[in-house]
Amino acid sequence: MNKKQNNYAFIDSQNLHLSISQQGWALDFKKFRKYLYDKYNINKALLFIGYVPQNQNLYTNLQKYGYILIFKPTLQKPNGKVKGNIDADLVLHTMIKYEKYDKALIITGDGDFFCLVEYLIKNDKLLKLMIPDKKAYSSLYRRFVLHMVFVSDLKKKLEYKIRKVNKNQ
Repeated sequence: MNKKQNNYAFIDSQNLHLSISQQGWALDFKKFRKYLYDKYNINKALLFIGYVPQNQNLYTNLQKYGYILIFKPTLQKPNGKVKGNIDADLVLHTMIKYEKYDKALIITGDGDFFCLVEYLIKNDKLLKLMIPDKKAYSSLYRRFVLHMVFVSDLKKKLEYKIRKVNKNQ
């Protein structure tokens, strides 16, 4: 009997969200979670995200879809932008959980995770490096081309579509 792998996803939510938005579409996180399970047998999807109290409904929905949220405190910059850098948290949790998963799916295009991806490959623990935008990601990842897949190639499958309600019904 072939045992299914116990795989985890470690998701850089800011990089994922901004990269998809810059391509002009929105990711349906519910469909994405199902896709991760069906395609890669992702049993746990850890989503690293800056905590903003006004986004509580978003957080509740993400948890309903099956994501485990790892919050980072945020800071508001003088220009009004909110910053919550999750890089260290994602690396730390990937290593804390190292013995609990068979393979890790890292979702980011940010080159700050180069050493993590390289380490996972060397230890046969990387499932895939999933990059949000095929046209815009760190050039450091070029050497990992055999391990890369792109969310941008999945737009038709994973795009969030607003349902229009017919008022005449």
